[in-house]
Amino acid sequence: MLGKGVVGGGGGTKAPKPSFVSYVRPEEIHTNEKEVTEKEVTLHLLPGEQLLCEASTVLKYVQEDSCQHGVYGRLVCTDFKIAFLGDDESALDNDETQFKNKVIGENDITLHCVDQIYGVFDEKKKTLFGQLKKYPEKLIIHCKDLRVFHFCLRYTKEEEVKRIVSGIIHHTQAPKLLKRLFLFSYATATQNNTAADPKNHTVMFDTLKDWCWELERTKGNMKYKAVSVNEGYKVCERLPAYFVVPTPLAEEDVQRFQGHGIPIWCWSCHNGSALLKMSALPKEQDDGILQIQKSFLDGIYKTIHRPPYEIVKTEDLSGNFLSLQEIQTAYSKFKQLFLIDNSTEFWDTDIKWFSLLESSSWLDIIRRCLKKAIEITECMEAQNMNILLLEENASDLCCLISSLVQVMMDPHCRTRIGFQSLVQKEWVMGGHCFLDRCNHLRQSDKEEHQRQLSLPLTQSKSSPKRGFFREETDHLIKNLLGKRISKLINSSDELQDNFREFYDSWHSKPTDYHGLLLPHIEGPEIRVWAQRYLRWIPEAQILGGGTVATMSKLLEMMEEVQSLQEKIDERHHSQEDPQAEPPCLLRNSARLSSLFPFALLQRHSSKPILPTSGWKALGDEEDLAKREDEFVDLGDV
Repeated sequence: MLGKGVVGGGGGTKAPKPSFVSYVRPEEIHTNEKEVTEKEVTLHLLPGEQLLCEASTVLKYVQEDSCQHGVYGRLVCTDFKIAFLGDDESALDNDETQFKNKVIGENDITLHCVDQIYGVFDEKKKTLFGQLKKYPEKLIIHCKDLRVFHFCLRYTKEEEVKRIVSGIIHHTQAPKLLKRLFLFSYATATQNNTAADPKNHTVMFDTLKDWCWELERTKGNMKYKAVSVNEGYKVCERLPAYFVVPTPLAEEDVQRFQGHGIPIWCWSCHNGSALLKMSALPKEQDDGILQIQKSFLDGIYKTIHRPPYEIVKTEDLSGNFLSLQEIQTAYSKFKQLFLIDNSTEFWDTDIKWFSLLESSSWLDIIRRCLKKAIEITECMEAQNMNILLLEENASDLCCLISSLVQVMMDPHCRTRIGFQSLVQKEWVMGGHCFLDRCNHLRQSDKEEHQRQLSLPLTQSKSSPKRGFFREETDHLIKNLLGKRISKLINSSDELQDNFREFYDSWHSKPTDYHGLLLPHIEGPEIRVWAQRYLRWIPEAQILGGGTVATMSKLLEMMEEVQSLQEKIDERHHSQEDPQAEPPCLLRNSARLSSLFPFALLQRHSSKPILPTSGWKALGDEEDLAKREDEFVDLGDV
């Protein structure tokens, strides 16, 4: 049967290259070709999506221990995605949790999600781009969502290898015209869809009616109005065709500096305070123009400071917060920790995991963003203040902070439809430069700047304790980590008294999931971040759920219990079946893993993250404190 195959090769360790190694005979592939064709999985295409090229007899595998286990199937490329259709996909689908709104599958990679493509030639890994003179025997795809795919092309026909490799390289790396993006094909194919009730469908905010509905929903229509001065984008292409401004503001003011210096409404709180954003006026050297700008801004500020408007606090996100370059540098370092090719690289990274994690500064950036959002929430909720976010174009960090605040404060934004509408309002209509930041058109080889700024909001109320992993006063934690995570732990002196009182007060009360939700900022919840970022690494998942230490000890105890049971059965000549059904932990492991709901099951292994030998070699606490960050149980990783 051409189902699951095993291909020789070490899991990350190089061995002398044999002339030919295969555990699947070519004649076996040939004799079963008809059978495989009959059970091939159907490729599901979205409206407007077209198949471009494909290759059969491709082995998709993951590296584990000293073997390479995989599944044979077809590798296809469309104008929207790269997809692998395994021969036993239909059987696997029956075991997986199905989602009604699932657009892409576990083995699908959208073309825009491809980060780097590598080929393996004679066991040497090389970056693939442009026209190739020689085609690789293995294809490795690094994705922007931190997945890594391995495809073996050794048993694929040469013509199909050329076609699929060339097609993938061209459609993921070649410069594109804007109208050639799949979005336009999809929009054309679904253009007959009728407008729907905004309560039950995503609000697109492309009409005046949509903005009026949002104003009414948030009770902001008493102090703010929707305007159509930019209809047809005649004032500024950066602004949406329709948006909301304070009621006293004249439409002539919007046109004066092409939308710059205008407070644009984002959201209103139940107490009447509002979240606004403003793009800074262009910097000028001429004193006369500077005086005109100053006079203009003075008039704007007087308008939003007069009753019925609340006191306005300005948050300058360009001057004293984060820079896009800082975010880009941190994320580039951070993602290298997860784009690994084999188990050896995984364990090499794991040895100094916490040091590498902190040196990237990525989690610190997340903490600073969450902290800023909570500060704004406190001002609006507790102090009844309006907040004005100020940024150069109000289309980068403004989108991020505004979205975080609304997710924390507005239960509607935590629903599926509400969250989709929020992204549409703050990011799409907010003018975020997706084409430039994500380089969708492949106009240059620059890294994306801010793609990963859409941070997942993690709310945790499981424990009032502070600390990165456990309580900060834990002696073992202090000895192990020392100053290495100092940036990620807040001291009480950092926060203002009113902020601290608001923050502690909320975390001391029972959680109301239909009200305000605040995340912990004194060290990100490691379990959640491990779920988010390690979900594609097999060694980081525990089938059946559970913590690292618990899983390891349970496996040891199960082995010991089974061994004792066999001795008892043998001694008393028991009639019980020695091949009894395994405990429910492993029986249910085919369903969920420790990374649920961020990842579905991993089917190829049930071993724990940490080998049993690692635990036995840890030694006592004093010796452990002197070591690097290796094989340490620090809670739910």
